[in-house]
Amino acid sequence: MSGGRRKEEPTSHPQQHLVANGGGGALKSSLWGKALRSDSAWEDKDEFLDVIYWFRQIIAVILGVIWGIVPLKGFVGIAIFCLINAGVLYLYFSSFQQIDEEEYGGTWELTKEGFMTSFALFLVVWIIFYTAIHYD
Repeated sequence: MSGGRRKEEPTSHPQQHLVANGGGGALKSSLWGKALRSDSAWEDKDEFLDVIYWFRQIIAVILGVIWGIVPLKGFVGIAIFCLINAGVLYLYFSSFQQIDEEEYGGTWELTKEGFMTSFALFLVVWIIFYTAIHYD
């Protein structure tokens, strides 16, 4: 041997590598494509629950910024957030996607999917923006 390092051959095929990494960008773009198309077919229940979870997080950030800028305070802001968050997601899965709620454990299970995480995110964003803009 010449003292150089021997190049190791990869043990997996590129297609297996994509699957191990979650399918790459093509899978994620098709997932969001399905999420934004009306009446999509969801073979994997976890994919749809992930879409609901991440939509909630997006709603939480948007409403937190708006509530901080407007300046909403107290229980009214929290109550309006809860109504908008639950209402928008309910309309999304019942009217836009038209899924059978019973396949996912009922309407209540879908309505509360990721709610507490989005509520905590909403509070953090709301407090940061309100404090940055309106604190004397």
